[in-house]
Amino acid sequence: MTRKLMKGNEAIGEAAIAAGCRYFFGYPITPQSELPEYLARRLPEEGGIFLQAESEIGAINMVYGAAGAGARVMTSSSSPGISLKMEGISYIAAAELPCVIVNMMRGGPGLGGIHPSQADYFQAVKGGGHGDYRMIVLAPASVQEIVDLTRLAFELADCYRTPVMILGDGLLGQMMETVEFNKQPENVAPKPWVTKGCRGRNKNIISTLHLEPANLERHNLSLQEKYKKIIRKEQRAEHYLTDDAELVVAAFGTAARIAKEAVNLARDQGIKAGLFRPISLYPFPSMLLKKNIPHAKAILTVEMNAGQMVDDVKLSVDGKVKVHFYGRMGGMLPDSLSILKHLKRIGGYENEDSLSETKSLNA
Repeated sequence: MTRKLMKGNEAIGEAAIAAGCRYFFGYPITPQSELPEYLARRLPEEGGIFLQAESEIGAINMVYGAAGAGARVMTSSSSPGISLKMEGISYIAAAELPCVIVNMMRGGPGLGGIHPSQADYFQAVKGGGHGDYRMIVLAPASVQEIVDLTRLAFELADCYRTPVMILGDGLLGQMMETVEFNKQPENVAPKPWVTKGCRGRNKNIISTLHLEPANLERHNLSLQEKYKKIIRKEQRAEHYLTDDAELVVAAFGTAARIAKEAVNLARDQGIKAGLFRPISLYPFPSMLLKKNIPHAKAILTVEMNAGQMVDDVKLSVDGKVKVHFYGRMGGMLPDSLSILKHLKRIGGYENEDSLSETKSLNA
């Protein structure tokens, strides 16, 4: 194990190399540009290939080609750049090819701003592109978790032959924390399904074109069975002080770091609060949520958007627990004191009139 101080974006690059990634195709956009910059130097040192494409569309199609040849491959971008990649991601999911896609979210919609946001949740977990596809989505909350989940992302991509997205934000990408790397090299198993063939050899052609409706339906049904398996086996979450919590905060990524401080403040004041932090956003850890909040009377979902994960929280509890929402947008961060005020309100500890309605959106 080696321990060093690293920026989040650069830690992803080093973790990808440790996981056996030797190909990266991308295009610069703030606030993730340090990742391709880092890999432009490091990948050639490891015998790998870094290529800055002419556009995000070009980059994702290069990923498609490398994945089809059996390589461990990654791309990265931020918000509007990910939007440009969505057609290619749909093709990769349809072709059942493994790859890792990093989105360090920025404020939107449109060109927006370079400050951190979580407004791409819908785009990531609901597919984003055309067709009935899904991809595994992992949400780190620290630089160390960025390292750990990057390695896991490549393993899950190969296991299920599917694109896996690491969904962070500009703050996680830019912050520096100490991290540890497992330098044990990743053993990448041979992939018998890769595209191949020349004169005198058996051919295997990877395609997403199914002109017969019955064939396309069979392919879709097969994909849906795979997604059901992923839902059963790959739900991940952190539970913090939820065993006896009557008020539970649900948050992911950067928002969860702030929410944990609010939970500690609430506990200091005698309020039984806890934190449920989804690590897998798809599959959303519904089973873990229901299992680990036995005494919850209300849930406050905290997000850096107008309210997106809150829908999955509501679906998970099926109306049995009241779900509230507090969010900030455009690169603005929630703060622990505001979260605490909302917890007090929904728990009956504070008059609702004492809250600043200009800082919240309530559902």
